Amino acid sequence: MKSISQVDKNFAVRSAIDKDDVKFYPVPSSEMKLYGVFYEDGKFRRLPESVAKNVSEGVHFLHANTAGGRVRFKTDSPYVAIQARLPFICRWANSSLCSIGGFDIYCDGEYFKSYMPDIDYKEEYSGVVDFGLRKMRDITVNMPLYSEVSELYIGLCDDAAVLEPTPYREGAPIVFYGSSITQGGCASRPGMTYQNFVSRHFNVDYINLGFSGNAKGEVEIADYIKNLDMSVFVYDYDFNAPDLEHLKATHERMFKEIREANPTLPIVIMSKPKYYLTDGDIARRDTIRKTYENALSRGDKNVYFIAGSELMEIAKGEGTVDGTHPNDLGFFSMATKLISTLEKII
Repeated sequence: MKSISQVDKNFAVRSAIDKDDVKFYPVPSSEMKLYGVFYEDGKFRRLPESVAKNVSEGVHFLHANTAGGRVRFKTDSPYVAIQARLPFICRWANSSLCSIGGFDIYCDGEYFKSYMPDIDYKEEYSGVVDFGLRKMRDITVNMPLYSEVSELYIGLCDDAAVLEPTPYREGAPIVFYGSSITQGGCASRPGMTYQNFVSRHFNVDYINLGFSGNAKGEVEIADYIKNLDMSVFVYDYDFNAPDLEHLKATHERMFKEIREANPTLPIVIMSKPKYYLTDGDIARRDTIRKTYENALSRGDKNVYFIAGSELMEIAKGEGTVDGTHPNDLGFFSMATKLISTLEKII
């Protein structure tokens, strides 16, 4: 039987770098600025391994997934290549391989193309994106959402200029904490997560602390987050709370711990992004809203609440892949509502 790539050439993955003038730069390096992740003990991570182990087995399993990782630089190279080693890629039915194991590239803030592994991927792959016209461009390469990356090299024309990227807006990054939705499931590619929409809109840095199925408001993760340098904290782990009682026991506790350490930090509280709610969903939303209302009653002027149905106002019932995880329309809907709230803050 023929494969789809044999029937339609547009589905073929072109990974060979057929350039005889390519020069590779390791990531991170002085030329390649890294955001959202850091390199520690042979792989990129979103938080230190020692912290991840202390939170839970699930967070330890997921902490080296590179969701939110970005490589940024300026260059006049007529192409940008990548060479990547991914020792582990998560795979499941409702996400594209392009999102869980691929990279995508933005030029001057606009999406250009994606790098992705072939369907029979084995640990390492390469790719090249040709621009044609040679000129200076601001480049952002977004890293995979559900994979570990142990090595990454960026390839440019050997006589190309390589400069620091246009800086993000001054200030600390926004920190996002939450479930698989926060991690990026099920965007079609890395640049389509709601955090990336927010980052591009405001030109701000961010850190993605979404842990698929494993964001439960633990004391250990709150202890870590409260000591981060951040401009805004956004959290939603509604979907991952095992039941209503767990949410009641942990949600306001987490808020208070982070608020005590950061008295003036803007904190945005969100309930699960879902448009049509069951009675159980409503009870959870009201529990989360209570954290917000109690903060207001204590005189807190830097707390904001967004109901999940408002997050899905644009997409409504068409905003998910499977009834839970947003598709690209769902993520755009989430980002639009969150941006309107952040415009009061940033």
